[in-house]
Amino acid sequence: MNPRHVLLALAVVTVWGVNFVVIEVGLEGFPPLLFSALRFFFAAVPALFILGGPRVAWRYVIGVGLALGVAKFGLLFVGMDRGVPAGLASLVLQCQVIFTLLFAILVLRERPRWTQLLGIAIACAGMGLIMVDRGLAAPVGALALVIVAGASWGVSNVITRHAKPQDTLRFMVWVSAVAVLPLLSLSLLTEGVTRDLEALRAIDLTGAAAIAFLSLVATLFGFGIWGFLLRQYDASTVAPFSLLVPVVGMAAAWLLRGEHVGLQQGIAATLIIGGMACTFIRRRAVAERAGVPEATRTGSLVG
Repeated sequence: MNPRHVLLALAVVTVWGVNFVVIEVGLEGFPPLLFSALRFFFAAVPALFILGGPRVAWRYVIGVGLALGVAKFGLLFVGMDRGVPAGLASLVLQCQVIFTLLFAILVLRERPRWTQLLGIAIACAGMGLIMVDRGLAAPVGALALVIVAGASWGVSNVITRHAKPQDTLRFMVWVSAVAVLPLLSLSLLTEGVTRDLEALRAIDLTGAAAIAFLSLVATLFGFGIWGFLLRQYDASTVAPFSLLVPVVGMAAAWLLRGEHVGLQQGIAATLIIGGMACTFIRRRAVAERAGVPEATRTGSLVG
């Protein structure tokens, strides 16, 4: 990856790390599925001003809307509402890296390099340390919901890679539009009309700011850039950057929410960063020796 794209990837993972704290704050005033529906409703508002459709087949838009918007975020918000703290959620969700690689190999016929696999293995060891240290702090059922959310994110990564939207911002706007009605319907069925209306009547500046951050920054900016990177590079190249999300998420949870970060978690974060460095530096070294730009060398490997 060229330096500009690396900086974009780092900006996205920073936003997504802080995103978990914002979700936790927002859940104090909203039912989880309604909160998720509001996130995508406001992210979809630009669709009113965009002429034409998403410029990719609607099956991709619907697929990502259901996998990312409804399944991933619906399950994540419910899991956090049921007791998974922000820092731990930011970690557990990164099981999406494993699912993304698995689905990319099975569906897109991508072949990750052994250095990528080694880097991910090191980072996963760090994730495992945090799970041992903090995994018992949340209900098992709630953790399971977040794991399934990670699998859903892996599905959406591969669909986005296959769709290759030329305008990722437009794509995410329409994906957001697809997610609104299913999430709202699920909220009305499971959380109830009364509870939803009470939350909307009681909305304050904090709740409005949380929705604005999630819809505009985390969704449109974050997934717009993420989709752009997935179009430029193999899914197995882009996905490992998300291993930095729990580092940012845990730091933000510690600074803003007072979550404890001990020595074991510090060692784990070091392993995650080390694994990412191994994945990135080794690929760049190979590209430089070959004299071939990374963007040229990592084209689509759809079978």
